[in-house]
Amino acid sequence: MFFKRRDTLSRVMIVQTKYEQEYIRFGLKVQYYRKLRGLTQEAFADKIGKSWSYLAKIESPTRAFGVSMETLFTIADALDVPVSRLFEE
Repeated sequence: MFFKRRDTLSRVMIVQTKYEQEYIRFGLKVQYYRKLRGLTQEAFADKIGKSWSYLAKIESPTRAFGVSMETLFTIADALDVPVSRLFEE
């Protein structure tokens, strides 16, 4: 089952899904490659055209956070990795 709920304070999508661990793993992969490239959250968020708080939600190890396909490809391009690498176990 896949549910989305809009967080009324920040206007972002917090995802409740049976794939929660995959969303979290994706965020941790983003964090790993960002740090590998020596980028802070602030610098990387600026590079992908998002806010620091948005990136922090993606990288959160405690909750699933969905991103659009556009954002997914933008993140992969900015990290210089294939999109598939962000989903590897």
